[in-house]
Amino acid sequence: MDVMTIIVALVAVALGAGLGYYILKRQSTRGQMHRAAVEESAAETRAAAEAEKKTILLEAKEEAIRTLANAEEDARQLRLEVGAQERRLRQKEESLDRKAEETETRQRRLQQREEEVETRIREVEHLRVEQVQAIERVAALTRDEARTLLLQRVEEEVRTEAGRRARVIELEARQQAESQARKILSVAIQRYSRDTVGEITTTVVPIPNEEMKGRIIGREGRNIRALEAVTGVDLIIDDTPDAVTLSCFDPVRREIARLALTKLVQDGRIHPARIEEIVAKSKQEIEQEIREEGEAAAYEAGVPGLHPEIIKVVGRLKFRTSYGQNQLQHAVEAAHIGAMLASEVGADVNIVRRASFLHDIGKVLTHEVEGPHHIIGADFIRRFGEPKPIVQAVMGHHDHDPEHQSIEDVLVQAADAASGARPGARRESVENYVRRLEALEEVANSFEGVEKSFAIQAGREVRIIVKPEQVDDLQAMRLARDIVKKIEETLQYPGQVKVTVVRETRAVDYAR
Repeated sequence: MDVMTIIVALVAVALGAGLGYYILKRQSTRGQMHRAAVEESAAETRAAAEAEKKTILLEAKEEAIRTLANAEEDARQLRLEVGAQERRLRQKEESLDRKAEETETRQRRLQQREEEVETRIREVEHLRVEQVQAIERVAALTRDEARTLLLQRVEEEVRTEAGRRARVIELEARQQAESQARKILSVAIQRYSRDTVGEITTTVVPIPNEEMKGRIIGREGRNIRALEAVTGVDLIIDDTPDAVTLSCFDPVRREIARLALTKLVQDGRIHPARIEEIVAKSKQEIEQEIREEGEAAAYEAGVPGLHPEIIKVVGRLKFRTSYGQNQLQHAVEAAHIGAMLASEVGADVNIVRRASFLHDIGKVLTHEVEGPHHIIGADFIRRFGEPKPIVQAVMGHHDHDPEHQSIEDVLVQAADAASGARPGARRESVENYVRRLEALEEVANSFEGVEKSFAIQAGREVRIIVKPEQVDDLQAMRLARDIVKKIEETLQYPGQVKVTVVRETRAVDYAR
């Protein structure tokens, strides 16, 4: 019994010892695992901290680099501004130095002139005193009489000196001028000349009978008002039998109105709605005709590759005339003449031909744009891709700079002049021609000292014979300038008018 108890006790002790060992071992394993987890978490935290540290350092470096770049850029901009300000200051200093030198030069010149004037005044005073004394001694004149005589002589001397100075100034201006003074001639003279306005601004439309006039006018004039409003043309219905007159400065509008009125008369249905319909169709037909005429003219002149807008404007030249010469035919003729001249002298034929064909294109645009037609035309063709030599030649056919003028520019001028001046190219009624010549002679005869005047060269020159005992050489020069000024202010004329003053003194004697 005791042995069994001991055995049981030993077994119990062994089991307790084993269970305690197991429990201790399990707790030890759990502690190690906890420590490993803690250490792993700490390692991860340290790694994250290191990564964040590196990120922060990298951002700090990038921010430092950007700050440094911005600072360098600001410094560079500041240096550029400082450099620009220094250059401006140097330029201002140089400008001030030049102005100071110019001011000193002017002051010296003024001082010299003042000294010359004072010297001249002293000389005049001295001469006056001597002349007064001489006159009083020789002629026994009173002081007042001598003063009057002296003033007359001094006045003659001053006028002579003024004329001489004016002549010297004019000669210096001609020698030093870069180019001849540009004389702006209004192209409107060719379109709106009061002497030829009746020939180029009206069109007569025939009608079948007088009854048609009433139908054109309409009830209370509504038809004629509608037609005038839509076409922009004035209708003149008077006592002229079987005819209606259209009046308008724009030849294209006048042609549209003529075509529309002809269709309305043929159709017989005349009312405002029908008028608007017929006018719209007539506009389309005229625009089509303008394009066809422009293309045909370009083909005939040998000028291919023009922009469609240029073709349209060229076609409108068909409806324009200059002293009876059709402008589209003039353009084609100038192109052929210019090409022949260019081939003769060895110039660029294509440039001369193309520029001669387009030289008057600005005349169609002068209603829409302000300025001379050669400048308007040059700007127009430049916008549509024409080369610079052609643009320059078109601009230079009326307005040119001799120092920058090419042979092609001169040939375009020559072609234009040859086409317009050839026999039969232009016409002018005898009445208008005689009236223009009489007006030129009347202006010349209105000046004192003119004995006779003759308008020659079809009104392009006026020769004036002056009385030599009343007009000296210097006065003749002043007279020519005064007549030119009055002609420019009072008369309208094509081209230019040359004024020639002739002063002739003849000494005649006979041997007996």
